[in-house]
Amino acid sequence: MGIFALERDHLDGSDVESVLARARGFVDPALRTAVDTLPAPLRRVASYHFGWTEPDGSPAAGSSGKAIRPALVLAATQALGGDPAAAAGAAAAIELIHNFSLLHDDVIDGDDTRRHRLTAWRVFGTTEAILAGDALHALALSTLAEDDHPAAQRAVRRLADCVVELCAGQQADCAFEQRDDVSLDECLAMAGSKTGALLGCACAIGALYAGADDLAADAMDAFGREIGLAFQLIDDLIGIWGDPAVTGKPVGADLAARKKSLPVVAALAGGTAEAAVLANLYALDRPLTDEELTRCARAVDKAGGRSWAQGESCERMAAAIAHLAQAVPEPSAADDLLALAELVTRRSH
Repeated sequence: MGIFALERDHLDGSDVESVLARARGFVDPALRTAVDTLPAPLRRVASYHFGWTEPDGSPAAGSSGKAIRPALVLAATQALGGDPAAAAGAAAAIELIHNFSLLHDDVIDGDDTRRHRLTAWRVFGTTEAILAGDALHALALSTLAEDDHPAAQRAVRRLADCVVELCAGQQADCAFEQRDDVSLDECLAMAGSKTGALLGCACAIGALYAGADDLAADAMDAFGREIGLAFQLIDDLIGIWGDPAVTGKPVGADLAARKKSLPVVAALAGGTAEAAVLANLYALDRPLTDEELTRCARAVDKAGGRSWAQGESCERMAAAIAHLAQAVPEPSAADDLLALAELVTRRSH
């Protein structure tokens, strides 16, 4: 970890946007090729979700996301001495799984917008969105299964296990909304599955495509999981205090949905007067007013949830770097991975 800290000045000069752009250059063609194999009705929903088309199928210039997960695959492959181009299919598979989960999450959460436009289920209906998500899941596995790279079969196994973990994390997240006794440890475990698992899988698969052994792949998996927790902590902060112009979602969207996000659970666990205010507002059996949402956000802050989440995110990043140093002993080889890791804590909130 100390060796990586010495590289901080060099890292600050890294252009993370170019890392993401390179990932898009590798992955977008593979994504489009895969989606083009779908039957027309499913292709129409998936293409809209990726931002490639309008609801009527005409071309669009929408955003298909930052490509953080496929960028991690390619950066991990490069960091361990492999050829990123050889891992393009694996990176596309990771992005397909990510978007499968987004299509389903939007239905489960009832979210109206993603990437600054209506979610797929709001345009095409819940059935169409769910089935399109299922199709992306199948495409991801077939993309890896048809890859002739020596690591492909090991990657399929890891990705299949990851999807089961993702589903378990999503199930726990939904179950927490019906409970008043959710502990912080339970929330951290849920976030580790729902968010950390796929980032860890991306890094591990990238390592496998570089020819790494299971020990190095596991260290990379741990690196990605810690990034995932840091990512979720920041995402939860954005869900409360994020700028709608940046997030594409209303102010306090997570509070309005009574989400047991990590800052909220940390605040509730404090036992303070502000925690009691928050608990009472969350217990109301009706939509919260704008003024009540403001009071909720203030209560989370004053009860310590905001500062705890910020501090915990920093600790998870430190743990991630320690795992990375085990797998990639040469600091300069890890520049892109470190740049991607820091990206998650630089998002506006």
